Parts: sequence; C-alpha cells; structure tokens
Amino acid sequence: MKIKAAIEKAMNVIFLFCGLVTVAAVLGITLYVIISGLPAIREIGLWDFLLGQVWDSVATTREPQFGILPFILTSIYGTFGAILIGVPIGLLTAIYLAKLANSRLAAVVNTAVELLAGIPSVVYGLLGLIILAPWIMRFFELRTGSTLLTAIAVLSVMVLPSIISVSRTALMAVPVEYEEASYALGATKMETIFKVCLPAAKSGIAASIVLGIGRAIGEAMAVMMVAGNIARMPELLRGVRFLTTAISTEMAYAAGLQRQALLSIALVLFGFIMVINLILNLVLKRGKG
Repeated sequence: MKIKAAIEKAMNVIFLFCGLVTVAAVLGITLYVIISGLPAIREIGLWDFLLGQVWDSVATTREPQFGILPFILTSIYGTFGAILIGVPIGLLTAIYLAKLANSRLAAVVNTAVELLAGIPSVVYGLLGLIILAPWIMRFFELRTGSTLLTAIAVLSVMVLPSIISVSRTALMAVPVEYEEASYALGATKMETIFKVCLPAAKSGIAASIVLGIGRAIGEAMAVMMVAGNIARMPELLRGVRFLTTAISTEMAYAAGLQRQALLSIALVLFGFIMVINLILNLVLKRGKG
C-alpha cells in the first residue's frame, strides 16, 4: 500500500509539473510576442500599421512603409473561403461516416482522413503548385496560377481532417435514444440526421469549424508556395501574401524596424488565434450548459 501511495503521489507531481510547463510556455510566448511587437506599433502608429495599404519594408529611395491591411484582409478572405468550401464537404463526410457508412468502409475512410491530417504542409503546397496552379492558370487564362483562389483551394483541403474528425465524434456521441424517438414519431433516416442528430451535436460541430479556422489562418508554408507571395490588396485571381507568409518570407534577413514590424505582425496573428480559442471555449461551455 505504501508503494502504491508513493507511486500515486509521484504521478501527481509529474502531472502537475507537465501542466505548469505548459502554462509557463504559453505565458512565455505571450509575453515575448507582446514585448517584441509593441515597439514597432508605437513607432509606426497603430492605425498606420493596421490600416496602411502599402508594405515596402526594404525601400531604398523612400521611407519604408509598414501597412499590413492587405495581409489581414488576405488572411480573412483566405480563411473564410477555405471554411466556406471545407465545412459542407467535411460535415457531409462526417455524417456519412457516423450514420450511413458500413463499418468496413468507415474504417477505410477514417484511415484516409487520419493520413490526410498527417501530410506535411509542404506536400500540400507542392501538390497545389504542380497540379492546381497550372490548371487555374489555363482555366482563367492567367499569366500565373499562384493566386488567392489557389490558396483557398489548398486550405480547404487542409481543414478537412479537423472538421471531419471532430464532427464525426460529436455525431457518434448523440444518444441512440434520440434517434429511436425520432423513428418512433415517423421520421425518416435523413430527417432524423438533419433535424435531430445535427442539432444535438451542434457544439461539437461548431468546435470543429473553429479548429478548422485556426488551421487555415495559421498555415504558412503551403500558402507561401501557392499564393504568389505578393504584398498587395487581395483579389481572387491575383497573387497575395498572408500574415503568416509575411513573417516567414522576410524574417531571415530582417533587421531594425523591419524585424520589429514582423514581430508586430506575429502579435496581430497571435491576437487572431487567441480570439479563435476564446470563441471555441465559449462554444464548448455553451454546449455543456
């Protein structure tokens, strides 16, 4: 009994230590991003930084400009487009896996979804650059296929694993009694799925959408390869630059105010992620309530 108690106490200490390390890591990242990002915002000016439409951080013949409104709008448009495409496909796939597919086929598709989640971002970007971008270039008769539309298409595929997995889990957690009661009242299979199961699983489905948004807005490598990486106001069929790619493109050689401005972009992006996490927590709490 004494050995078991000692093991129990040791495991509690280990778990506590791991939890404290996680909290410390989050606090450390938060403090570093805030401390590093605020000086540039103070020097450039908050509104000039957030609402400026020109980013020219390496200008030599004029004063450098650090407006990130194009990056913000591009990230918002790209994320919204990816969710607009990915949510219907992912949700319908989750419904099929949870309620309609036989167990053998569901196991195969689930494996494919897990593999889709494990594919590195650079592979998505490479496939988009080699396959999707030339097709968009020929279809729309463009000079290049590296556009916002290409990035949206790639991101819509990348958000599918999160949406499918979490939505499927939420649908499978709906009590069987709900479905049986619906059938007893004369409802069909589809009526039961869309009028009973989906409303019952809405908190989990909402959580999957928020997770998909977080994946899309935080992606860097894939969109850098397929979006054209050009700092200008977003248009669907032109090259653009996202918040994440703005940081990863210039950070290697940045110095002085340019480097501080890139860290300020990281602060803005961090703010987006925090808002998304807060929304997720509110959705989950409301669902439990």
